[in-house]
Amino acid sequence: MLVGDPRAGARQESWFCIMHLSPLPISCPPQSESNPLWCLVQAGTVGHIPQVSYASTAPELSDDTRYDFFSRVVPPDSYQAQAMVDIVKAMRWNYVSTVASEGNYGESGVDAFIQKSREDGSVCISQSVKIARDAKPEQFKKVINRLRENPNARVVIVFANEDDIRRLLEAAKKANQTGHFIWVGSDSWGSKISPVLDLEELAEGAVTILPKRQSIKGFDRYFTTRTLENNRRNIWFAEFWENNFACKLNRHTLKKGSGLKKCTNQERIANDSKYEQEGKVQFVIDAVYSMAHALHNMQKELCKQEVGICSRMDPINGTLLLKHIRKLNFKGIGGNPVLFNQNGDAPGRYEIYQYQIRNRTAKYKIIGNWTQQLHLDIPAMHWPGGGRKSPLSICSHPCLPGERKKIVKGIPCCWHCERCDGYQYQADTYSCKMCHFNLRPNENHTACRPIPIVKLEWSSPWAVIPVLISVLGIMSTTFVVATFVRYNDTPIVKASGRELSYVLLTGIFMCYATTFLMISAPNAGICSLRRIFLGLGMSISYAALLTKTNRIYRIFEQGSMSVSAPRFISPASQLVITFSLTSVQLLGVCIWFCMDPSQAIIDYEDQRTSNPDLARGVLKCDISDLSLICLLGYSMMLMVTCTVYAIKTRGVPETFNEAKPIGFTMYTTCIIWLAFIPIFFGTSQSTEKMYIQTTTLTISVSLSASVSLGMLYMPKVYVILRHPEQNVPKRTRSLKAVVTAATMSNKFNPKAGLRPNGEAKTELCDSLETQAFATKQTYISYSNHAI
Repeated sequence: MLVGDPRAGARQESWFCIMHLSPLPISCPPQSESNPLWCLVQAGTVGHIPQVSYASTAPELSDDTRYDFFSRVVPPDSYQAQAMVDIVKAMRWNYVSTVASEGNYGESGVDAFIQKSREDGSVCISQSVKIARDAKPEQFKKVINRLRENPNARVVIVFANEDDIRRLLEAAKKANQTGHFIWVGSDSWGSKISPVLDLEELAEGAVTILPKRQSIKGFDRYFTTRTLENNRRNIWFAEFWENNFACKLNRHTLKKGSGLKKCTNQERIANDSKYEQEGKVQFVIDAVYSMAHALHNMQKELCKQEVGICSRMDPINGTLLLKHIRKLNFKGIGGNPVLFNQNGDAPGRYEIYQYQIRNRTAKYKIIGNWTQQLHLDIPAMHWPGGGRKSPLSICSHPCLPGERKKIVKGIPCCWHCERCDGYQYQADTYSCKMCHFNLRPNENHTACRPIPIVKLEWSSPWAVIPVLISVLGIMSTTFVVATFVRYNDTPIVKASGRELSYVLLTGIFMCYATTFLMISAPNAGICSLRRIFLGLGMSISYAALLTKTNRIYRIFEQGSMSVSAPRFISPASQLVITFSLTSVQLLGVCIWFCMDPSQAIIDYEDQRTSNPDLARGVLKCDISDLSLICLLGYSMMLMVTCTVYAIKTRGVPETFNEAKPIGFTMYTTCIIWLAFIPIFFGTSQSTEKMYIQTTTLTISVSLSASVSLGMLYMPKVYVILRHPEQNVPKRTRSLKAVVTAATMSNKFNPKAGLRPNGEAKTELCDSLETQAFATKQTYISYSNHAI
């Protein structure tokens, strides 16, 4: 069985033969003569010869299918690579470069690090550079230049031998990169002084890793007492003595000018030369003890009470010995337990060092350890320039709240930050999603919040003006109604057609009252009343005016052709016609209610601006712009028809019986509504749509009512109150005489209609209000049938 270090690479290997097993022919290539143990390991199962290594860390030696008889008391580099990945993660570095010395140690170590980082998924490799064997200074310069290609990757993972590490630092110094790179070195760097000697500033902040070990004081006491007399069994000791004390044992080998002297044998190790215990001493001792314990346990099992090697151990069964090696668990020379896993690997135990410069003194300081998991004292770490803030080594800076990561293809650690704009919010690290229709993103687009609900407030300027107009209109209408009721039997009131006047005044009142329904907070009841009264007031008003103008037109048309009275001109008939026309509006509203019951809704699209901060939900009734126009359409049709009849009766002398005031009323009303339509639809895309359209509609309705009230009733009220002397009955004549006189006057003397106090203006009115109706008279009078 063998104890040694079969790791391939630039290091000098050592091995010890503990005990000879059964002969096994193994042929090794000539180049393996300097490393016979590695030859044995590479030979596969090597004849079932158990091997224990004190320094072999190559990851591939953990392959139990190829190296099933190989064990080691040092952890493999795969553990070291995992520890380095954990260090990088703990420092929040996600973008690093790697440098490896050509050979099994460096390349395997970097491969293990890359594999572990890929498995973890949080560390990406910027550059992976290999240093060739016997590389020249120019090649190290190229290595530094490659590492500089991406300045964001400041951290460099180094799996290289001491010489390559030193030359790498020298090349960085020549490239003026002092303080730029943060080195993370493997156990080949560890806590050694030689790689960083005179390059302290370049190595400042370097984090290195080293298998956990302890200086063995007993070995120091033993080794420092060794001399040429008491250590003759070691054939290499004499050569060591000459090198250590710079002397020659044989005087004849001295050369002039060499500076060497003859060894006196009085020299003493540690007194006459520098001495530092080799770090692997602990592992060498543990490896020897491992084999010794396994042999001891095997001897106890096979030989029972016999002393020494019994017949059952000659030759030794390598498979059985391996079984005992793998079952070991004892306290090693350094105090740590010695044991092996199923692959023959020792547990990973590392100490983490950082090379620090304090008060111009550079030294390695232990900043943590790794035993299956990392324990790192980050506050104790110092960085180039004496700073305590950890330097950055990241491909992309973290995205701000409300920004998603767009990963660069093939490099999961590199991304572009894209803002979640509009109504999007950050659903997770990599995606943005739209908020629900009734929500909007918060200020930093990390979540959604409810959209504020608005409605037309009574205190709003958009509401104050329509309400003021409506209040004045209602007061004026109430005043006119009160005046007409007070002077109900006077000639002017009678001549204006009392029944239709009261109906028209009711419609005007409802037009003014509609403003309050349009501004009130929408709910099912308010929305239902809006549907009913918005078009009803105008329908009543224009139905009454249409009935009036139609009656005047028929009377004069009939009077110009016959002395007989036209049909349906009595007050009762006029009311029936008016209510019939109004019932069409009510019937349409009832059908609408049956098909689509009224309700209040919150419209989130009406004020859904491009800027979510300005978005508002509008509380309104479920009446679309088209439905609103349809609701007013019948009233407008009545208005247009009334205007046509007003135009047809424009020739009645001196505004005979209100024909011309009605005409002026309708002309003005048409102008109001022609102005309303483009304003209403032209603001459909405005953010102030609700306010503008509501205000425009209510003012238009109120102005229409005001025009009717002002032109048809205010002159009468003025006469009734200010000139009662004109509110007297006139002499009456028959319909034939009056109509004939008016017709002939217009026909032969058009200017007759301009006479003040023309008879035709009042006589018919008086006769229609005061004469009794008689169905059998030759000349018919029109009592109680005011136009």
